[in-house]
Amino acid sequence: MSKIRPSKGAPYARILGVGGYRPVRVVPNEVILETIDSSDEWIRSRSGIETRHWASDEETVAAMSIEASGKAIADAGINAEQIGAVVVSTVSHFSQTPAVATEIADKLGTQKAAAFDISAGCAGFGYGLTLAKGMIVEGSAEYVLVIGVERLSDLTDLEDRATAFLFGDGAGAVVVGPSQEPHIGPTVWGSEGDKSGTIKQTVPWDEFRASDLSQLPRDSKGEIKFPAITQEGQAVFRWAVFEMAKVAQQALDAAGITADDLDVFIPHQANERIIDSMVKTLKLPEHVTVARDVRTTGNTSAASIPLAMERLLATGEAKSGDTALVIGFGAGLVYAATVVTLP
Repeated sequence: MSKIRPSKGAPYARILGVGGYRPVRVVPNEVILETIDSSDEWIRSRSGIETRHWASDEETVAAMSIEASGKAIADAGINAEQIGAVVVSTVSHFSQTPAVATEIADKLGTQKAAAFDISAGCAGFGYGLTLAKGMIVEGSAEYVLVIGVERLSDLTDLEDRATAFLFGDGAGAVVVGPSQEPHIGPTVWGSEGDKSGTIKQTVPWDEFRASDLSQLPRDSKGEIKFPAITQEGQAVFRWAVFEMAKVAQQALDAAGITADDLDVFIPHQANERIIDSMVKTLKLPEHVTVARDVRTTGNTSAASIPLAMERLLATGEAKSGDTALVIGFGAGLVYAATVVTLP
């Protein structure tokens, strides 16, 4: 017989507050066209993207996260001291250690909250949300701060016609806390590592550090290119269109609802053509509000779902208590989908 005392967590968990931060600088497609042979019409037709935000030197991963988190904590109606854990999903914090989550937890004024980073690309917010739910139900934290944050402008090859127009910067955060009713459904998540090469960093850090730099790629000026994100666009598009709609449907089934029960659909803001295809495949009714933050924010990877959620609530396109399907998918290839009640 076990001598371990059972945990005393909450019956369920829910999102209590949301916040976002977009860098001040807005970058239209015209700026991107200075370095690639394309057109505004082509970019919009291929992705739906019109503008994106790029961070300044002062708008660091930590700084953007702190701004978004402060809004989420205020929206949740709690104090930073009540946060028991901080989970940060990012692939663009360049210090391998320590985790940027520890700096964020300290500067927010938490009382020595547990803090760690995760790397799950564009599915990172869903992974973090799942971890937060587990901590609250298990009893290791009463409130968990989940942050998705990226400075993808630092990892963008502006001469790569396939990706130069895609990426933006920003941070989105949510506070997850206890609930007496289920407001975060079961997570349908997974990975397909056999396809990991379809989205990757162009040059691994160890190769970039190597003393022989002659083999490293160079830009049009002859300068060594900083490692960037590259992808096989058509392969990723086909995977997202055909496979992620299935995952989204599984999340609906796991939550015990149908598309007719939804109020809002918040997919990862990767590409508007992917979003349109998923809406069609899932046969979402016309009353369902669909997030299209990609048009003015671009692809912000782990930050895209909470940023889109925050904008829908701020504009009144969605309201507190709405039932939303969220799904993230990307590098790995990894994915995570669940149904939530909006804060």
